[in-house]
Amino acid sequence: MSGLSLARTLALALPVGLLGGAYISEYVFGLFPCEMCWWQRWPHFAALGLGVLSFISPPQRMWTALAALAIIASGLIGGFHAGVEYGWWEGITGCASLPGSIDVMDPSAAPLVRCDVAPWSLFGISLAGYNFLFSCLGGITILGLNASKG
Repeated sequence: MSGLSLARTLALALPVGLLGGAYISEYVFGLFPCEMCWWQRWPHFAALGLGVLSFISPPQRMWTALAALAIIASGLIGGFHAGVEYGWWEGITGCASLPGSIDVMDPSAAPLVRCDVAPWSLFGISLAGYNFLFSCLGGITILGLNASKG
């Protein structure tokens, strides 16, 4: 597999995997997203579209690079969010959101989710921290593969 082919595959697979994990944690495990969690999802949605374009429309390297940059953007937002969760700095939001499946007749039934509290962690790393690690490392890897001539 050439560098470009692998880069395009990763540019599509990485946001699919990370968004899939986010939705599984939300709908299977009940970890509702806060406002900053949503901020991390938007660049992954953009990366999905750009990743699809890299398979169907020239110039493939440009679409792949843009997908990688969107993935890195999500990672950087995740890094900021993780810092808020760990108490390293203050957040810039009211830190509350309502999930999309609320009863519009009774908005108080939806849980309010704080951005400054990690609802889950593994080895001391929160979901936002894992998004930072996977997205930044993955995006950099995609950019490197995309730039290779092989």
